Amino acid sequence: MSTRTPGAPGTPGADEGPAPLLLPVLPTVPGPGTGSGPAPERADAARNRRRILDAAARIVAEKGPDAVTMNQVAHASGIGVGTVYRRFGDVSQLLWALLDDRERRFQEAYMSGPPPLGPGAPADERLDAFLDALVDRVAEQRAILLAAHSAAPRARYHSGAYQVMHTHAAMLVSRLRPGADSALLAHLLLAPFSPDLMHHLSVEQALPAERVKAGVRELLALRPGP
Repeated sequence: MSTRTPGAPGTPGADEGPAPLLLPVLPTVPGPGTGSGPAPERADAARNRRRILDAAARIVAEKGPDAVTMNQVAHASGIGVGTVYRRFGDVSQLLWALLDDRERRFQEAYMSGPPPLGPGAPADERLDAFLDALVDRVAEQRAILLAAHSAAPRARYHSGAYQVMHTHAAMLVSRLRPGADSALLAHLLLAPFSPDLMHHLSVEQALPAERVKAGVRELLALRPGP
């Protein structure tokens, strides 16, 4: 899959391109005989992949990532376990593919979806919508993201997913505050969304998502700009 580089922060129309910015943010499992690039996916294979990922997502939501087995996913999806193994290899690769799938959907929403999350709304509305959606995104995949973060805490900042989110946030900040250090501010804006902090807030502190979203808005409004 090809990629395109996001427009530099502050460039007019940098976020208004017709195609979403999609990066290979996580490992994918190549099919047999695909060589260096992915082959076009048949319609029936795409349907099976969707059913497998949806089944894995249900198991993670109900029981956590540790409960996922290839046999359970096969049973829940109604697809033969041999097909599940051939498509994803093992449980770890299936979970990475599940994260990748959700990340691509999220990228599509904020890069080319309807406003206010997508293009077409003022920058302040887009930033609020983006941060709200990020709360939901981290909450939805909290267990898997926390496991990945615990294994390699600093890997988050070098992932394709984080780099795309950072570029998007920096672009919005540069429109709101021309001349500001938008790259630094974008890092600071994304810092509260670390999986360990979000786990602490949502699980250990039992805060609902709406309260976290309201807290982010209040934090941004603590001190008016110049």
